[in-house]
Amino acid sequence: MPKWQQSVRALGVLGFLSVFGGFAGQPAYADGSVSSLGMGYGARNSAEFAQFQSVIAQYNASGERFRIDRHCQSACTMFLSIRHVCVSPGATLLFHAGGTRRAGVSPGRTQQMLSTYNSALQQYVTANHFMDTFEFHSISGSEIIRRFGYPACR
Repeated sequence: MPKWQQSVRALGVLGFLSVFGGFAGQPAYADGSVSSLGMGYGARNSAEFAQFQSVIAQYNASGERFRIDRHCQSACTMFLSIRHVCVSPGATLLFHAGGTRRAGVSPGRTQQMLSTYNSALQQYVTANHFMDTFEFHSISGSEIIRRFGYPACR
């Protein structure tokens, strides 16, 4: 290979390294979200419920930000327990008791869901009986931010 081609190749490699090497000190975080995962409509069974718990564990372990950015009902509301969660003001969160229509309300599942909310939200949904039946009770993202202290997505 002629010297001029070696020089061009070396410059190309250096250019590549300078562009991508600039990211080396940056964390390789890619925000996750309810919309990107398509998990806004809750869990129909125990296996799907476990998937929500797995996502929570994954994002808490990685430190990545997770956005509740639109419709989020049932098990999806447990994403509020992700360490770096943020809520879009335009999101809508729907709360109800844990369990299945077939098996009925499950106090254990309901408690699992409640334990993922901060104390102010726990008190509110409990006092207003949101977690007693399968009836959906809606709270806007802006209210979740303003009233219950969850961070807003920027």
